[in-house]
Amino acid sequence: MLQALSSIAALVVVATMVSGRAMPDGSWPTSKGTVKFDEVYTIKSGEVYDGKMKTYERSNITCKGQEESGTFTAVFTLEANATLKNAIIGVNQMEGVHCDDNDCTIQNVWWDDVCEDALSIKGGDASSVSRVLGGGARYADDKIVQHNGLGTVIIDGFFAQDFGKLYRSCGSCSNNPAQRFLNIRNVYADLEVIKAQRVDPNVSIVMMNENFGDEATLHNIRVKPGAENYTECSYSRGVQKGDKPLILGNGPKKPVCKYSMDEIHLVEGGAKQQQQTVGTVRPAADVKDDKDGKDDKEVSQQNK
Repeated sequence: MLQALSSIAALVVVATMVSGRAMPDGSWPTSKGTVKFDEVYTIKSGEVYDGKMKTYERSNITCKGQEESGTFTAVFTLEANATLKNAIIGVNQMEGVHCDDNDCTIQNVWWDDVCEDALSIKGGDASSVSRVLGGGARYADDKIVQHNGLGTVIIDGFFAQDFGKLYRSCGSCSNNPAQRFLNIRNVYADLEVIKAQRVDPNVSIVMMNENFGDEATLHNIRVKPGAENYTECSYSRGVQKGDKPLILGNGPKKPVCKYSMDEIHLVEGGAKQQQQTVGTVRPAADVKDDKDGKDDKEVSQQNK
């Protein structure tokens, strides 16, 4: 069954990937004004919402760090096959953008200061594809993209600055065991700490669940290291809601973390020019991995 889903995902990615986007240069867009919503704004199925590079936030909500909430504290929620483009998500919100029915497109969207997380992707089935094309996010204490649904996520041409994880396949969701796929390319990951209060010392660009058959493919990843250890791709033993995910390892390993070190390009001038030793497993602190329920801990295999 997992092999069949893997084949479906591969065909979907090939069919939907157009030419790759340009590598981000580390710059940030200038806002062209501010729009405040009293409630979450719903982008209907098939609709393309062009934010015209204005900043969008909530008039009645402020960030409360890693406190869990739901769609009602987001700025935008997208129905299936909806598109949000050319927008900056401001600081006054908790859940950023929600794609609760999967199959959405997020194009040139920038999160100025990530709160609980930037983008939540839910729902869908094995053939679902959600796309994050261009844009960027910064100052995430934990995750930028939280993938709770099924199917594939494509991230192409994205700038991630000062974060804990760029992408996390949910380790303890109520719909687990669930197989998820990621294709990430042309990404600039700046890991120097500026203001984020990272909740987990296991800093990684990607984290997957090996036992659920997750597959991540990484191409052309530019990394500016910070002072802390990090890994490009980390893999865990995913669990069902209420249990604790177990971190198994880090680094290239097929099929869960498919890439070679030739795909990773270090940027000179970082706080610490080092690459984590492949296979090293570090202890992890408390994290909230289940968007639907209570806090869970991810623990390291070496602590078991």
